[in-house]
Amino acid sequence: MGTETKLGFCRFCHAFCGIKVTITDGKVAKVIGDVDNPMYEGFSCVKGRALPEQHNHPDRILAPQMRQADGTYAAVDVDTMIDDLAATLTDLIATHGPRCVATYTGTFAFHYPTGGEMSKAFMRAIGSPMMFSSGSIDQPGKGIARALHGTWSGGPPRFDEADTWILVGANPTVSMWGGIPQYNPAKRLREAKARGMKLIVIDPRRTEVAEVADVFLQPKPGEDPTVLAGLLRVILTEGLTDEAFIGTDVQGLDALRAGVEPFIPEYVERRTGVPAADLVAAARMFASGSVGSVTAGTGPNMAPRGTLTEYLIAAIQTVCGRWLREGDVVPNPYVLRPQRVSKAQADAKTPAFGFGEQLRVRNLGGNAGGLPTSALADEILTPGDGQVHALFNVGGNPMAAWPDQLKTYDAMQALDVMVQLDVRWSATAKLSTHVVGCKLGLECEGTTMPNETIWGYGAATTGYPDPYAQWQPALVDPPEGSDVYEEWQIFYRLAQRMGLQLKFGGVELDMEHEPTTSELIAILAAGSRIPLDEVKRHPHGAMFRDDSIRILPKDAGWTERLDVGHDLMMTELAEVAAEPIIDHAGYRADEEFGYRLISRRLLDVYNSSGRDIPHLVRKWQYNPAFMHPDDMAAEGFRAGDIIEIDSGYASILGVVEPAEDVRRGAISMAHSFGDAPKHDSEVRTIGSNTGRLSPVDRDFDPIHGLPIMSAIPVNVRLSDENLMMPVAGN
Repeated sequence: MGTETKLGFCRFCHAFCGIKVTITDGKVAKVIGDVDNPMYEGFSCVKGRALPEQHNHPDRILAPQMRQADGTYAAVDVDTMIDDLAATLTDLIATHGPRCVATYTGTFAFHYPTGGEMSKAFMRAIGSPMMFSSGSIDQPGKGIARALHGTWSGGPPRFDEADTWILVGANPTVSMWGGIPQYNPAKRLREAKARGMKLIVIDPRRTEVAEVADVFLQPKPGEDPTVLAGLLRVILTEGLTDEAFIGTDVQGLDALRAGVEPFIPEYVERRTGVPAADLVAAARMFASGSVGSVTAGTGPNMAPRGTLTEYLIAAIQTVCGRWLREGDVVPNPYVLRPQRVSKAQADAKTPAFGFGEQLRVRNLGGNAGGLPTSALADEILTPGDGQVHALFNVGGNPMAAWPDQLKTYDAMQALDVMVQLDVRWSATAKLSTHVVGCKLGLECEGTTMPNETIWGYGAATTGYPDPYAQWQPALVDPPEGSDVYEEWQIFYRLAQRMGLQLKFGGVELDMEHEPTTSELIAILAAGSRIPLDEVKRHPHGAMFRDDSIRILPKDAGWTERLDVGHDLMMTELAEVAAEPIIDHAGYRADEEFGYRLISRRLLDVYNSSGRDIPHLVRKWQYNPAFMHPDDMAAEGFRAGDIIEIDSGYASILGVVEPAEDVRRGAISMAHSFGDAPKHDSEVRTIGSNTGRLSPVDRDFDPIHGLPIMSAIPVNVRLSDENLMMPVAGN
């Protein structure tokens, strides 16, 4: 068959880097960055370059599998599986009602929007509102804070034009997410520093981006609201605000002033360990700029009071007037979506919570952060009307990602039906009743449209900062003899068997003749600013700029304003101020827990994905428990020891490693590792699941329901497992 090179984009993570793919004898042989791609300019990461190993993995699921009576799995043809599912779901819905069926769309659903949209169409057709996503775990506070504060129609400024920037618990050059556009972030950061941009980083770790920060604030874990309130107080008391913008477009300033008044620099220093002088310097540096933004990563959102953190970030952005104004060029008026109309005004506010489906547990329900996934295990385990009996997992791995892993484990086993759409035998797939092997990104058609849909997520830009788009055809066939599918096909065929009419992207589908992926993508791109056919003409991807598209003036008589002093958030800020100050040397001597476990990212893996690819786990097969060397010495730990990490609710094992970039009193671990409890002893090869430490019914946010999943109070001790396991090399 020979060798050929084709162009496409990587879907290992959300960054969608433009790539060149070498195909030899019908198999993916090599992947490198596409230097002619105008957005990425040749950038690719180690995960993307490992696509050949992912596509050709010997343990890849290559045929539908059904669990047998003895617990083993047997390959079946897809029609047999669809028939079985259709009959079982029809009976369950007839007995328990449509609410008994739920879907969970994980990280990989973002990469394949036809699957996510078809799953929604299926759920609408059966009448179930029980649609959950990983967004309600990762950063639910963003959506709620935006609803309380309001959104600015004009949007935030571009990173590539900024003179100041703040990152809170975000490390974009590793995570490819958060603050710095995730499209060749290291190059963008180098260029920003070269043009003189001032960078402020707030993080309990001296991360890779913190190493190049002009001001680095290293607070104790979980103290982001205290630091942000301190920054706001300096900005407000020193008059470093944009008074003209506040006068025309902002409300709640007096309430904000009163709310941040207790957070004087000296108080912030005593409480967080951040020197008062550094706090003041950071506030003055950001406020002295003219173009910039603030953004927080996953860690602060998983920590206590994540919504308040996001709200205070929005308040900093607003009192400093860091929004685009009338006449400014719209950075990204979209390409494969209808043209975005931007105005120099606050959008009409939308509800933050109290709408949509009301769940049966903890008084949780629909909110701007999504239906709370943290309640789904209880919805499965709690008997009565509305109990969930069937679950579809689309591009997700609940056993690795959800909080309260032990409860999740019980819930997964309690389901009558659990359908896993996956490419490998993940921890969740191994507990499922039906497993579908799915196509990977180079095997199916796709577009970069998903990254247009997240433009402006949070205060700073996260979607494409410019009007860029790329279309990719299927570049390679699935492995010979395989029987794999795109996610949308399973929901469509199931609806066919059940006699349902699906409406996809607002269009009723022909339920007799299965559509093609091309037809579905065309539906999603209907009415786009640039026709899909024009995008297809640019195999390297292209920019579709139009500098005539500008921020429009405010509508006549428009009175909506951004709210920086919302009662709910000011009440929570007062609760923070009333909390006791922890001793500056660490945590109070009388506290039950001596450490805080914080989440982090590892460069070579993407959440729970990549850990089965040898090239990506050459350094760490597990998620080390990184501690400051002085803390290790105080505890009597040596590098490579197995330690027990106990939250008072549950405990996990960790392999401790020294890291001077972690502040004392903190333990830094990546989340989404490990497997079911019976595999705990394999910690040196599969790691451990930090979500197990977080009970869903304690210390949870009353709106979005997320428990503490970062800055978790824990104790540590040397594990007895050290006597049973040899120390393995990295």
